[in-house]
Amino acid sequence: MIETFEDARGAVRDGMSPAEAARAVVAAMTPDERLWCLDGDQPLMTAIAFLAMEDGLHKTTFPAAEVERLGVPGIAFADGPRGAVLGNATCFPVAMARGATWDPELETRVGDAIGSELRALGANFTGAVCVNLVRHPAWGRAQETYGEDPHQVGELGAAFTRGLQQHVLACVKHFACNSMENARFKVDIDVDEVALHEVYLPHFRRIVDEGAASVMSAYNSVNGAWCGQNRVLLTDILRDEWGFEGFVISDFVSGVRDGAESLRAGLDIEMPFRMVRLQQLPAALERGEVSWADVDAAAARIVATLLRFDDVLSAPAPPLEVVGSAAHRALAREVAARAVVLLRNESVDGTPVLPLAPGTEVAVFGANAAIVNTGDAGSSDVWDLDCETVLDGLRSAFGDLAHDDGSDLARAADVASRVDVAIVVVGNTYEDEGEFIGQADPQMGSMLGSAGADEPYAVERFQEAQRDLRPTTKPDHVAARAGGTYGAGGDRASLRLSQAHVDLVRAVAAANPRTVVIVQSGSAVIISEWVDSVPAVVQAWYGGCRAGSALADVLLGTVNPSGRLPLSVPADEDDLPAWDAEATSFRYDRWHGWWHLAREGRAPAFAFGFGLSYTTFALDDVEGAREGDEIVVRGTVRNTGDRDGADVVQVYADLPAPDAPARLIAFARVEVATGGAREFELRAPVDRLATRDPELHAWCAPSGRHRVRVARFAGDPVAATVDIDV
Repeated sequence: MIETFEDARGAVRDGMSPAEAARAVVAAMTPDERLWCLDGDQPLMTAIAFLAMEDGLHKTTFPAAEVERLGVPGIAFADGPRGAVLGNATCFPVAMARGATWDPELETRVGDAIGSELRALGANFTGAVCVNLVRHPAWGRAQETYGEDPHQVGELGAAFTRGLQQHVLACVKHFACNSMENARFKVDIDVDEVALHEVYLPHFRRIVDEGAASVMSAYNSVNGAWCGQNRVLLTDILRDEWGFEGFVISDFVSGVRDGAESLRAGLDIEMPFRMVRLQQLPAALERGEVSWADVDAAAARIVATLLRFDDVLSAPAPPLEVVGSAAHRALAREVAARAVVLLRNESVDGTPVLPLAPGTEVAVFGANAAIVNTGDAGSSDVWDLDCETVLDGLRSAFGDLAHDDGSDLARAADVASRVDVAIVVVGNTYEDEGEFIGQADPQMGSMLGSAGADEPYAVERFQEAQRDLRPTTKPDHVAARAGGTYGAGGDRASLRLSQAHVDLVRAVAAANPRTVVIVQSGSAVIISEWVDSVPAVVQAWYGGCRAGSALADVLLGTVNPSGRLPLSVPADEDDLPAWDAEATSFRYDRWHGWWHLAREGRAPAFAFGFGLSYTTFALDDVEGAREGDEIVVRGTVRNTGDRDGADVVQVYADLPAPDAPARLIAFARVEVATGGAREFELRAPVDRLATRDPELHAWCAPSGRHRVRVARFAGDPVAATVDIDV
């Protein structure tokens, strides 16, 4: 007989399914214990004061569904898109930077490292896997995802999930169509079934199929229903069509509007506090608006997931020494260097400006060079105590070089004229883009109703947990922020550099023909108005705790740049889809990113998948065919230059339907020694070419002839083409 979680563990070891064992555990719960599982364990007013006034986000996990009497361990949530938000962990490059590596194996290593630090710090559950598509580069939270393409985003998100779930439960977010920040609490996304399933959901399904433990719903609504209570998304698609067996949580604080409706729709836990459901569910149960069967089903999904992952969660936690370890900092440096995208590298006096020879006399320009610039100040912020600036890393590599903050253009030009190479650091910071920490959801008051005082039992539990917290130190760069711990965040007001940065680039470039511009940002920056005035441009993203050293590795050629753009960089804002940061309703179709540019005949400034190297490559002997249930493409990458390097082979497929966007269906990073050649073989399931039938609400198997292009970036004019009969 199963009465406790320990009993259920034994039953699962003896062959019972986790779902059956979980139902038995839930049957042993009291009604109050069952309801306790359906929201966060922390009391609203007490916990939110700790969060807002005492930086609680970085000091404690957010628990839920812990039932002490029966030994149900529950979840202990901490965020982590660029490192464990809890404690003083290692800050890795943002996800967009890691997307530029196009390297799932590397991303699994990052997930393993972040997962081990989360677990060592007391978390067993993380919302680190953010995979909403960059529909428009102005989206403030673009830095938290991997790019604009569902296949590329899905493969990297699945790889990250594999790494994380060696240590903790992984939650993929925000489900779905969440690609606007300022309007996220109010906007309704109007999207038809074809666009939804072919563009905005495939990456989520890929990560669900990988085995992600949990899904987080989004704040926005889709087709008129809030995502946290959207039955089409949470039940019809996620569970019934995809077969998802894990549990669904809401986004924090404003993720549930109606407690009963959210439960009926398939949302299991309201996070992170005892809030809307605490106020609404008891009365809704009495009125019959929701049933105890709905309550039991949600609680059972949570317990079943804990049982499925029990081998991982009950294993000893890694020692605290893994947090900020030398190995993790070395990995952060490796990732940051791999993420750098060389956009331009023209010759001056017959020689490309990059890489720089040892002993080159350089000067660095721009205030951003001297600040810790790891990304936004929202829920993904990492309190790393050992972060380099770009200037730190360059000084370690080049010695005691000059730095000018650029506030006096004449002075900067004079300094630039007296060195071999001028390096200008420009771009964005947490003040320009990030998670929106601005006006609260205007409906929050009505949702809470007359919440009254916190429950004494919940307060007692919360206070007891706070007595055992590990000490956490606020980094100097966080303490110095304008506006305190959290920045305002939000969507970007402009895709271009500030006028001050543009003026600095032009002044330095006029004084020194060997000017290198370093762009730090979370997504695309339009540089068309000044790019032709400089010979070299590097997209460095937000590079994490070793951003400076990694950048120096690339500039010196210790690391040959192999980063490729995970999103298109347009030549002009007018080349992009419509954008309204304050919209209350918005239409999403199948056309954004590289598809939109191709459809409109607008050449990008830098194409999706593009990136230069210090060597050159050629693709030879390309062939492709259907083999069983797979499309198989083979060929050879030749290194035609004079340095070892890595190229990214990208396979695009044109669908027979003339109105259908093409698709990226496979990619691989291929390392090739100078003068050498390496064969590659890429496989893609045939159903990656399937199309959605809105009448049948189902997928149609592909058929007919498909043209496959093996390329080095989207729209590559020298791509090898193969016609494959599917």
